[in-house]
Amino acid sequence: MSRIFWDTNLFVYLMEDYRELSERVITLRKRMLRRGDQLYTSTLTLGEVLVKPVEAGNRPLREKYEEALRMGTVLIPFNEEAARIYAEIRQDRTIRPPDAIQLACAAQARVDLFITNDERLSEKAIPGIQFLSSLQKAFL
Repeated sequence: MSRIFWDTNLFVYLMEDYRELSERVITLRKRMLRRGDQLYTSTLTLGEVLVKPVEAGNRPLREKYEEALRMGTVLIPFNEEAARIYAEIRQDRTIRPPDAIQLACAAQARVDLFITNDERLSEKAIPGIQFLSSLQKAFL
């Protein structure tokens, strides 16, 4: 069993139709469930995935996201420990603040794998995260 952190974009691909990307994420999630892997993300992900449904007044999609994150995911808060890790990560100015929050929460939880669709992040080495991977590479 592994602790696998998904960046926000993977949840969007899972819940909405992004064709090939959605198929990859669905396949990845099924593989995780068969292995008994635990899915992690941060509370920032919840906020990020709700922006468009709230803006569009799409209550069913909003509730779909909230239910999916509440039922099958460990939500990691951005707390004091994560804030300290965030400060370390932000020493690399190529990492944007929202990405640094995600990485800090994942590092705080000591996840085994962080998956994103952002190739630049997949090249980083972050203490507390065993492996970072792009969705493309994680799917191989």
